[in-house]
Amino acid sequence: MSRFTALHHASVLVADVQRSLAFYVDVLGMAVDASRPDLGYPGAWLRAGEQQLHLLELPNPDPVAGRPAHAGRDRHVAFGVSGLDGLEAALQAAGIPFTRSRSGRRAIFCRDPDGNGVELIEKP
Repeated sequence: MSRFTALHHASVLVADVQRSLAFYVDVLGMAVDASRPDLGYPGAWLRAGEQQLHLLELPNPDPVAGRPAHAGRDRHVAFGVSGLDGLEAALQAAGIPFTRSRSGRRAIFCRDPDGNGVELIEKP
């Protein structure tokens, strides 16, 4: 019997919280959750529906260069979305490259300013 009820949050490492907020808030439309306490390092909590994305401004031990161009072939965070066409337009307007899912689902993959993989999948 599973005791899990939901995925509460995912965390990604970022080099500059403000630059990342420009991507996640200004381009993708997430909202900042102001309840984040002072944890002793810069960061932000973002609302993604009933879940959260935590931005952690900490040193990244992983390489940023040399990652697969299609973020679906790399570790990534997937968000269920509505209005995928509008998100595609926002990414294009911001000059952020993306690829479409190869599975036949209505989904796109992109990378945030720190190379973290992001999947945006439209729920039917």
